[in-house]
Amino acid sequence: MARLNVNPTRMELTKLKKKLSSARRGHKLLKDKRDELMRQFMIMIKENRQLRSEVEAAISQANRYMAVAGSVMQREVLETALMLPKQEVELDVSTKNVMSVNIPVFSPKYRTSDSNDIYSYGTAFTSIDLDGAVSALSDIFPKMIRLAEVEKACQLMADEIEKTRRRVNALEHIMIPDYEETIKYITMKLSENERSTTTSLMKVKDMVLKQSHNFT
Repeated sequence: MARLNVNPTRMELTKLKKKLSSARRGHKLLKDKRDELMRQFMIMIKENRQLRSEVEAAISQANRYMAVAGSVMQREVLETALMLPKQEVELDVSTKNVMSVNIPVFSPKYRTSDSNDIYSYGTAFTSIDLDGAVSALSDIFPKMIRLAEVEKACQLMADEIEKTRRRVNALEHIMIPDYEETIKYITMKLSENERSTTTSLMKVKDMVLKQSHNFT
């Protein structure tokens, strides 16, 4: 806590009181923002953990299917089967504002709506385990996209929470105490000046009365 270097005048006192009032309002708003960000962040973290668990489990299952398919199919046949996919996906990327944080929104657009287009091969020379691997990855793909959204949102919100926390601390522990200390100092100095002026006026009055009495 430090006193600001300002002149102890009534004008400065008025300015500082207005700044203190604004700082207190800003402090409350930032604390509310920080608390809401934390609430949203915890919701996102919970969803992130759930999604990551589901995605990792599905990928592990797909890897097991693929390992079996690779053991029963010739490598050249496997590579040829996956060489020319029928289905394609494009992602439209937009944002939504959550407490002044622009978090991404990924919207997948598939080339076709036929669910069988995930299989880019015929079934005559391929293993059913390859179908299982492709199907597992296709089923989990929407959650993979959502996981990417949530993880990026968590990162952005964590950064904003830290920035907001620093601002709250600066107001709470530096700016507001400095304003309060300076206002206290100026108020004290003005009171001293008023007492000094009153004392001087009383002395002058006494001198005038004495001189007036001597003349009479």
